[in-house]
Amino acid sequence: MFPPDWIAEFEKLHNQVPAVPYEVLHPYLVQAIGGEPAEVFADFSTVPLAAASVAQVHRATLKDGTRVVVKIRRPGIENVIAADMRILEHAARLLESEVADSRRYDPVHMVAQFGRSLNRELDLAKEARNIDQFARNFADDPNVQIPRVYWEFTNNRVNVQEEIVGFVGGDNDNLRAAGLDPRVLAARGADTVLRMVLEHGYFHADPHPGNVLFLPGNRIGMIDFGMVGILTSPRRHQIVDLLHALTRKDEQRLLQVLLDWSGESLTDEDRLAYDVAELLQSYDNLQLKDVKLGELLNDVTAVMRDNDLILPADLTLLFKTLITLEGLGQQLDPEFHMVDNVTPFVERIIQQRFTPSALLARGRKSLRETIEVMADLPRDLRHLLQDARRGRMKIDLDLKRLDEFGHQLDRSSNRLTMGILTASLVIGSSIIMTVEGGPQLFGLPFFGLAGFLIAFVNSLWIILSIWRSGKH
Repeated sequence: MFPPDWIAEFEKLHNQVPAVPYEVLHPYLVQAIGGEPAEVFADFSTVPLAAASVAQVHRATLKDGTRVVVKIRRPGIENVIAADMRILEHAARLLESEVADSRRYDPVHMVAQFGRSLNRELDLAKEARNIDQFARNFADDPNVQIPRVYWEFTNNRVNVQEEIVGFVGGDNDNLRAAGLDPRVLAARGADTVLRMVLEHGYFHADPHPGNVLFLPGNRIGMIDFGMVGILTSPRRHQIVDLLHALTRKDEQRLLQVLLDWSGESLTDEDRLAYDVAELLQSYDNLQLKDVKLGELLNDVTAVMRDNDLILPADLTLLFKTLITLEGLGQQLDPEFHMVDNVTPFVERIIQQRFTPSALLARGRKSLRETIEVMADLPRDLRHLLQDARRGRMKIDLDLKRLDEFGHQLDRSSNRLTMGILTASLVIGSSIIMTVEGGPQLFGLPFFGLAGFLIAFVNSLWIILSIWRSGKH
């Protein structure tokens, strides 16, 4: 969407935002850690290691000699974000009300999701809990390093964690000079995030180059867990089905996933099926290695929006993560294709669904749910009959055509009432005009003229109302 010079400027927001001067930060830091930095740390650098839009990071050393980084929330950033969100909310409402085509993107809901994500990022203790969760998830993987959190110094305004020293992507020559292989790093980085998404359902939602570090031994270090995504087990199954359908170009499976995501939204299934077939046809002549996952996901999103289907909020964050990850992988390895890494994961998970143990587990779950439903059936029927006998049974019908008929009937009744009143005024005024006495205007009875004037205005209103409704 943006030219390279704009993208270069946006990338500076990762860790090159102008830092808060230490003199301004110092009293805020003292209040957050409960004392002077010299009392808490053996050494504290007043020069920031990095500064981003929500927080900035300083190096420090604990009393036992452990090197750590101290992440400090910018003073006053809550008010800045609140003001910016009010502007965005107003702009989204204005856009949605004035530009009909924008409604398929649901800008108001999009801004609301963005606001919730930002508010989570403001809580540095929440980020620390995220770090601990990811550390547990990857405790068995020697190729992934997650920093340790020092909870005795951590709260919602300050986060103290182990310092991970590594290389940032962008300069492959430096990586090779340090003995690292960019191709291996790209593949391992992709596998790490795919494992988060497809196995754990708990993923780093902002894997841009500033948050992924490359360590000796071609290991991956990840930092800044303020923005994370969560996928339920049913949603992970849908993601696997989607990716499997895309890599296998399975039209029916892809269509079924999109219909599942549509929820209660009304859509033309025939048109959706045609758009899905057209989408897969456009990739028919491409080899799997030539398919860019980011473009493919964007195309899927476009199909949903063209059919008035709104992508669920959790999937918006996931798609953004996968697209960002693919961009990072291609920076490291121009021959990197995300689909190559996705396919083995998806195939393995599909196979695991049909192992004897998985089938047995699903069978037990289905049997247990069936027994529970059957056991509750007598009680539910008794409650239903009791409500019917007491006259408390309600049936809600959502009939839009009936609602429209009611509105039309209401408008017709209003016009009929105004017509009767107008006719009454004309008749009454005519009678008054024949009666002598009373106030006069232009030599005619005042109340008679007033009645005719009101009747004339009512007649104009009725004519204008009928004309506007198109019923000439």
